[in-house]
Amino acid sequence: MSLFISTAHAAGEASQQPSLVANLLMIAVFVAIFYFLIWRPQAKRAKEHRGLIESLGVGSEIVFAGGLMGRIKKLEGDFAVVELNRGNEVKIQRASVISVLPEGTLDNL
Repeated sequence: MSLFISTAHAAGEASQQPSLVANLLMIAVFVAIFYFLIWRPQAKRAKEHRGLIESLGVGSEIVFAGGLMGRIKKLEGDFAVVELNRGNEVKIQRASVISVLPEGTLDNL
């Protein structure tokens, strides 16, 4: 038995723990990966969407989250009244707008 205990004790002393600098470097690498692969692209998309929402105006032809297309008739704060076709209007949140279509797209469909 004493043979196994001394061997295990010797193996524990022989192994070294990574230095503090190596641990900090690994954390810095993980933070950099997180920043460049997750946070930065998401912030860029959010900024582009904010710009899209601010650029909306009466007469803009849009596609919103439900996949419906329409023309903005009236803006009311955070909401917009969208005409889907003649006599069919819905009120949506401006944030649900996915994209703005080129002028005249709805007439050609």
